[in-house]
Amino acid sequence: MKEKKYIKIDIPDNVSLIIKELEKKGFEAFAVGGCVRDAILKKKPNDWDITTSASPMDIKSVFLRTIDTGIEHGTVTVLIGKESYEVTTYRIDGDYIDGRHPESVLFTDNLKKDLERRDFTINAMAYNKKTGLVDEFDGINDLEKKVIRCVGNPYDRFNEDALRMLRAIRFSAVLGFEIENETNSAIKDLCDNLEKVSKERIQVEMDKLLISDNPGRIENLVNTGISKYCLKELDRLNDNQELESVKCFVESLPKNHYYRWAGVLIRFDDEEVKKSLRSLKWDNKTIDIVSRLVRSINYPEMKSRADVRKGIFELGNDIFPLYIEFKSYYDAWMGVQGNMDFVKKEYDDIISKKECVSLKELDITGRDLIDNFGISGSDIGDGLKSLLYMVLEDTDLNKKEKLIELYKSIHSF
Repeated sequence: MKEKKYIKIDIPDNVSLIIKELEKKGFEAFAVGGCVRDAILKKKPNDWDITTSASPMDIKSVFLRTIDTGIEHGTVTVLIGKESYEVTTYRIDGDYIDGRHPESVLFTDNLKKDLERRDFTINAMAYNKKTGLVDEFDGINDLEKKVIRCVGNPYDRFNEDALRMLRAIRFSAVLGFEIENETNSAIKDLCDNLEKVSKERIQVEMDKLLISDNPGRIENLVNTGISKYCLKELDRLNDNQELESVKCFVESLPKNHYYRWAGVLIRFDDEEVKKSLRSLKWDNKTIDIVSRLVRSINYPEMKSRADVRKGIFELGNDIFPLYIEFKSYYDAWMGVQGNMDFVKKEYDDIISKKECVSLKELDITGRDLIDNFGISGSDIGDGLKSLLYMVLEDTDLNKKEKLIELYKSIHSF
């Protein structure tokens, strides 16, 4: 077992407790994977995974509160207070028949065997206070060199799980690392294997890539050939020589889920944007907001307070603050002098003064139109909307009596 004890990691108390309790019973136990990587990089881990020589039944016997989250694969969730921690038995994966999951799992008491099944060297390190850092595959060296490298043969790793190819590019974006040459070559050669991976899994990795510090690494999707399975619109941008420009736009945007997706799809029409997002199984809210943001860049310039009120209604008050910021970045990317400072100032004042910007704030209802004019069906909605547009131009008109008189004069009652 390779050990590098000069690396010191601050392990949370609950994680240390789990490791110590397992060690008391004669088992090995280590923090493992991404949490070790992030701790070495001085990043706060999202969660702490623990690997152990104890079998799932042994784990359950050591701790009072457990959940069988993935016991067939060796994973037991240990509950301490309100926190939960996944504890997994050392294992050896069987053959990956479908390019996604091992056909079988064999438990082992050999930590190195467990580590060698993992995807990248930087994710194949383990640590506890007693032993120090266990680094069988020079992950610490790759961290220092800022390199993404597969554990062992990259062709074997990617044939086991094709999603690892996209994960390599995602990690390069999140960490700002480069992909090692042999690993990158294997991605190019095996890119078509990504066809086996579900769109839901691809969506998760793509989102992490886009909201990373280096979203411009989307160009690696094109360069390796996997873009056709992740976001084929990138290939069209590349063919049209627009990829570099769009990449710069996405990189300029804040790390906002909606902005980054709208940014990467900025050159496509409404139906294409929705189709792309649906293909990745995005939720309806994301599809709605992203497509509306992309459409919003073509909205006419707002030169007056009335224009801003109209814009709030037509673009939607729910996304108008997003529109203001997104359009500001878009104008800067296009090199034009926009007027979003004016729009934001007017918007803030309109909202603070609770001016009418939607049908629900109109001082008249459909029932009022029915009672006064006997109209029905679509005439009701059309009538309310026509009155609203008048109020958006002049908020002083938003009084029921005035609106009734307006409707009467327009329709010659």
